[in-house]
Amino acid sequence: MTDFAQAVQDILAAGQRMDSRGWVPATAGNISRRLADGRIAITRSGGHKGFLQAADVITVDENGKPHDAGNRPSAETLLHCQIYQQDPSAGAVLHGHSVASTVLSMIEPTEALQLSDYEVQKVFEGQTTHDATLAVPLFRNDQDIARLAREVAPHFGAMPAGYIIRGHGVYVWGKDMPTALARLEGLEFLLACLLERRKLGV
Repeated sequence: MTDFAQAVQDILAAGQRMDSRGWVPATAGNISRRLADGRIAITRSGGHKGFLQAADVITVDENGKPHDAGNRPSAETLLHCQIYQQDPSAGAVLHGHSVASTVLSMIEPTEALQLSDYEVQKVFEGQTTHDATLAVPLFRNDQDIARLAREVAPHFGAMPAGYIIRGHGVYVWGKDMPTALARLEGLEFLLACLLERRKLGV
């Protein structure tokens, strides 16, 4: 199996997993994987991530330009490219729109959600104990993706759990697709716990 063919299978499986958990409703979200030759395999614009077919995965260069001019990548491809440029170890990027990430990011008045005392925090790189506080930065939603990328840029190196766009969703990445999926699942679990605690007033 070629590297691209394996990337397609990884992306399709990730889409099904994310859809099964309710993290990519309608046509929301996007998924990518870096190829060994530097290309980026990414979902094309407009497809439902739970029903992806091989033809729904295209390739772009490091600047987000599709190799086939007839292909239309996700509007947020630049954010994926930025992660790969900023983190050479990143091999996969996941973007989802869960209820917890959307609601919490809209009601949180500070610039980050604080996650503390959860065992699951250990899923993130550099986290070795529950006895710590992990900040997940929040960025204002912006239809100008280049401008949004400039807002995110200074925070790289200090976002082990990824980041959240307010009212929009999460960005999580890892060295490969299994790592990225584990981090996404860990973050979504923690956000769901935080949302439940706020409902309970604790």
